[in-house]
Amino acid sequence: MISVIQVGTIDYATGLGLQRRLVELRKEGRIGDVLLLLEHSPVITLGRNAKQKNILASREQLTQRAVEVFECDRGGDVTFHGPGQLVGYPIFDLRGFITHDGKPKTLGAVEYVRRLEDVLIRTCVEFGIATKRICGLTGVWTATDNTNSDVQVGQDGAEPRLRRSKDEAKIAAIGVHISRGITSHGFALNVSTDLSFFDLIIPCGIIAKPATSMAKELTKSVPLQDVAYVVSRNFGLVFNSQMPWIESLDALLGGPVGVPVRPPVELRQLHEEEDTFWA
Repeated sequence: MISVIQVGTIDYATGLGLQRRLVELRKEGRIGDVLLLLEHSPVITLGRNAKQKNILASREQLTQRAVEVFECDRGGDVTFHGPGQLVGYPIFDLRGFITHDGKPKTLGAVEYVRRLEDVLIRTCVEFGIATKRICGLTGVWTATDNTNSDVQVGQDGAEPRLRRSKDEAKIAAIGVHISRGITSHGFALNVSTDLSFFDLIIPCGIIAKPATSMAKELTKSVPLQDVAYVVSRNFGLVFNSQMPWIESLDALLGGPVGVPVRPPVELRQLHEEEDTFWA
């Protein structure tokens, strides 16, 4: 069972503190698997493989647009989070999944990331957007007229009519951290994100492929809450799990979770030798 909690819009420092607390609780066995769904206030994050040169904006430009900058312990390069983007932080124990035939299964880092991509591709398909993987890159990309979506089947088993892009563009980013089998960080799906923020960076260090959003591809607004529900349902399908929605963080333990509101002192501290970073 994966508990789903939607926490609204929070700043990135609070999000980091929340993840770290939940990872501790998951390692101690005090909570089960949790999927956090949220939005962040505008922030540029640098993963462990990030290059400072991929931030194109000056400090003055970032201040003018009220964009924070954080280093973090996920894999990957530079990305942007902000309003209109659905961010998902799965706090999962990869050693505790069950196959469709009832057998226990441990997910490796690569299979876990592929499953996250599958969730997002399925979600885009349900909204009528053709998306795909690109060999050698992590994340989800729009499919052009000359390529096929990686997932073609809708909920009713029929092949949906999908809107295709003129050019390949990144609609969802993925970057994860795995410590002693417990995951943190996750994905960011551009729903109705202001794409001009991506002009401040070279997203994921990839110059040739722009960022896009569900709203841009569909040429209409898309309610983020609707997307959150579909993402949750697809997590249940891909990870073979029930997905109950929990009213609040405190409901996980029956009391306050205890989330710090200030940024951690060392944002890039390596906690465990076996930590894994992926993007």
